[in-house]
Amino acid sequence: MDDLKSWQEEKGSAHLYRIVAEQEAGTARQGLFIELAREAEKQAGIWEKKIREAGGAVPERFSPDLRTSIVGGLVKKMGPRPLRSVLAAMKVRGMSLYSAADPRHFVPESASGMERRHRGLASGGNLRAAVFGVNDGLVSNASLIFGVVGATSDSKMILLAGVAGLLAGAFSMAAGEYVSVRSQREMYEYQIGLERDELEQYPEEEASELAMIYVARGIPEGEAQKMANVILVDPTRALDTLAREELGLNPSELGSPWGAASFSFVAFALGAVLPLLPFLFGAGTASLYISVGLTAGALFGVGALLSLFTGRQALRGGLRMLVIGGVAGLLTFLIGKLLGVSLG
Repeated sequence: MDDLKSWQEEKGSAHLYRIVAEQEAGTARQGLFIELAREAEKQAGIWEKKIREAGGAVPERFSPDLRTSIVGGLVKKMGPRPLRSVLAAMKVRGMSLYSAADPRHFVPESASGMERRHRGLASGGNLRAAVFGVNDGLVSNASLIFGVVGATSDSKMILLAGVAGLLAGAFSMAAGEYVSVRSQREMYEYQIGLERDELEQYPEEEASELAMIYVARGIPEGEAQKMANVILVDPTRALDTLAREELGLNPSELGSPWGAASFSFVAFALGAVLPLLPFLFGAGTASLYISVGLTAGALFGVGALLSLFTGRQALRGGLRMLVIGGVAGLLTFLIGKLLGVSLG
């Protein structure tokens, strides 16, 4: 990254820090973001000095670019919490304060402790993603199959539609997940790379930023600065801590694009194959009834399992999912019936 771009990024960060501070008026976080804006201005000054020493020039007045202006406007309307990932991507530190698990008075004593904590969250996230993936495959392919059943009694057409729906949906989910995780990982790697560069360029300023975040979490100022200084003695531990505390990232779990794609493909396919199974081994009305029964049972099971994440009663969750999936299947069946009659 060239020095002018670094200067522009620091100035843009300072601009956004001030906007976030305005949104946090009257809270303990306001002071943190005001101080972070000052630190960003100081770091911009370091880059400006390097540019001028090299015979270059910087703009007399900083004007935020379009992206910074848009994000700043959104923060003013929505507040910083919903935009914490976007702000972190734009070099706005301290976003870990807005994470869902925001232990104000918790500071990690070691990286391993945080790894265990994040790994537990990641496991829960994978289970949740698997359940939703199965549910998507189940509802979409069942609806497709029942729609075709409504239009025709040709078992080959029904089977072809079911297999096509399974493959198209699974590949679509896998491709979408790959692009999503790949883009997210690249953004995270870029941000961690910036932290690594800043740690080499101005470690004292990074220690000050980390200390300010600890102060915002309730740690006394003197103790917070001492902890930050100790952490930054070890570059590896320092980068890990800065990524967690300033960016809200876990460097050890950035996600695998291929793993996410495979996971999505399998989860969707597992759900999509259930309403298709009876038509693989038979034809006629009996296959339709068996398919409906399998789909209904699976919908209820998925809804009950989702209650683990919503805290609702399993019976209520299962019945709700059964009704939603049943209405979708019935509507596509009736639409298929109408199309079958009109085209026939």
